[in-house]
Amino acid sequence: MKAMTKAPRILVVGTGDTKADELLFMRDCIAKAGGVPVMMDASVLGEPPYRPDYDKHAVAAAAETTIDAIAASGDENTAMTAMALGASRLARQLQEKDEIDAFIGLGGTMGTDLALDVALALPLGVPKFVVSTIAYSHLIPPERVATDLMMILWAGGLYGLNGACKSVLSQACGAVVGAARYVVKPVMDRPVIAMSSLGKSCLTYMVSLKPELERRGYEVVIFHTTGMGGRAMESIAARKGFAAVMDFSLQELANYLNGSVVNSGPGRLENAGRAGIPQIVAPGAIDMVDLPTWQPVPEIFAGRPYHAHNRLIASVTCGTEARRRIARAIGDKLAGARGPVAFVLPSGGIQQWDQDGEPLHDPDGLAAFVDEMRLAVREPAELHEIEGHINSEAFVSTVLAIFDRWVEAGIVPAGRGAVANTKFETHA
Repeated sequence: MKAMTKAPRILVVGTGDTKADELLFMRDCIAKAGGVPVMMDASVLGEPPYRPDYDKHAVAAAAETTIDAIAASGDENTAMTAMALGASRLARQLQEKDEIDAFIGLGGTMGTDLALDVALALPLGVPKFVVSTIAYSHLIPPERVATDLMMILWAGGLYGLNGACKSVLSQACGAVVGAARYVVKPVMDRPVIAMSSLGKSCLTYMVSLKPELERRGYEVVIFHTTGMGGRAMESIAARKGFAAVMDFSLQELANYLNGSVVNSGPGRLENAGRAGIPQIVAPGAIDMVDLPTWQPVPEIFAGRPYHAHNRLIASVTCGTEARRRIARAIGDKLAGARGPVAFVLPSGGIQQWDQDGEPLHDPDGLAAFVDEMRLAVREPAELHEIEGHINSEAFVSTVLAIFDRWVEAGIVPAGRGAVANTKFETHA
């Protein structure tokens, strides 16, 4: 890893009329750490006691309005939403012109609301840090969290500087300068394949598929489908960031349909199809509903087979009708895709713990899902049913056969730097 040779330029965003002491302290911390602070003021009513590099008028102009018009709205939410739009646009412009290397913002609920938008406006690989009195709070919806956002709880940060506050702010400033110096920017010199999965104790296909795809000349990015991972994958897919998507762990969709908080929102399994990206899809772990281990099991799932993965996350099985409903939802989402879709249906099982002797074994529920899935997948999507388990070599070879056929047909771009003699024999 090679460190940045120039001093990293850190965009510091906050409301200078109410947080001047904190922002000036951060400016000094960044400078002492070897960075160059670039100050952006998002105040609405007051003026900061310092001259920012980008004042509130510049922020308002980026939102195609004026600070007077924003102040005249008479509503703090409307005003700060407009400033968030301007700050986000201005930050993105600065990044695209290579005038900043990282971003840090701070605030209570108001400043955090704005800072989250700025972070979302910046691409993956630009360090983003938010210092917030509501970090990790349920007030922050998952869709507001940028793919590579870092947050720190702003202890003692409501009003003015103090020892606790300075400790947090100095850590945050040191972290963002260090991140800017040592970040390895994503360089995708090969076509990128997205793959969804849970951990190897549940789904194992990635262990075989990743090296096979890499030998074919592809970059493989695997997303952990515990809510935030699916959101990240969907976000990148919406920007057409993948050559193909292998979406084999749809548990977040099952979680959403069954009311679990461990979900990726209603748009799961939609963005790749909407963007026309070729997709190979499988129903990994849709028979499970994830729950926080540290909370009581909801009454609706009482008596269902239960598996505690660790002290954070546990799973219960879906009932038969819930599995049929999930199958229909998958079919509907795939039918709306604008690109090629192949669905691989492993009738022998869809996650490690559904096998005979395991805690979530439910052969009748699996059979009901398979029956419904056969009906739900409709043209132009391809249906490929295998008798094996999703963790079997039969599943891997089927996926590779579809993928290789698509590459040969030009549906998926050819890999770069491919290596001959792959392990798996495939059958188109």
